[in-house]
Amino acid sequence: MEGEVKLLEVNKIDVSYGDVQVLWEVSIKVSKSEVVAVIGSNGAGKTTLLRTISGLIHPSRGIISFLGKRIETLPPHKIAEAGISQVLEGRRLFPQMSVRENLELGAYTKAAWNKKEETMEFVFNIFPILKEREKQLAGTLSGGEQQMLAIGRALMSRPKLLMLDEPSLGLAPKIVLELFNIIDRIRDEGVTILLVEQNVLQSLTISDRGYVMENGRIILEDDAERLLNNPMVKKAYLGI
Repeated sequence: MEGEVKLLEVNKIDVSYGDVQVLWEVSIKVSKSEVVAVIGSNGAGKTTLLRTISGLIHPSRGIISFLGKRIETLPPHKIAEAGISQVLEGRRLFPQMSVRENLELGAYTKAAWNKKEETMEFVFNIFPILKEREKQLAGTLSGGEQQMLAIGRALMSRPKLLMLDEPSLGLAPKIVLELFNIIDRIRDEGVTILLVEQNVLQSLTISDRGYVMENGRIILEDDAERLLNNPMVKKAYLGI
């Protein structure tokens, strides 16, 4: 609706690594309860976009607002406390710690820690396999189970926005389907999701809207269904 405050607004950000510029005037918006996909080939700038929203990199130009407040200069822990949680590509678990211990590390803010057990039950309800494996070392889980644990750990901070970076990377096709069904369910539980993913078909199938990124720029944005039927997207990303 007109005048509605977006959950997340990224407005014309430029981002550089040293002297090398990698994002040019990138703008995206995410509303509450949406799943929004950012698709594009390897090296398009998708991960850099998430890292900038998380505060791991600061833009040289442009504005990032979350719930109407500017966050582009805040450190990562302040952005996490504001309600943004990111699942990094490659999962980044603590392999010598148990499933439960990894989950508990996600509830590091005072507010999240106070509701740790309640949130743990929420995570176990979404990922029953983690309940079965809660005493098992994270490093002994399968790839799919490790990805579920990484997402579960991010949910432990009770985020308003969950950002997923290539969650299907390296997983078997059957596990990928299961994972995308789970992402869809997380949205049904009221968590807004920003999804960066090379699996264009699956990501747009579960998304409300999408952005196409190439060479550090947003070149297309539309409803997910229309993007799936866009001739350029079909040719470049779906091989049709």
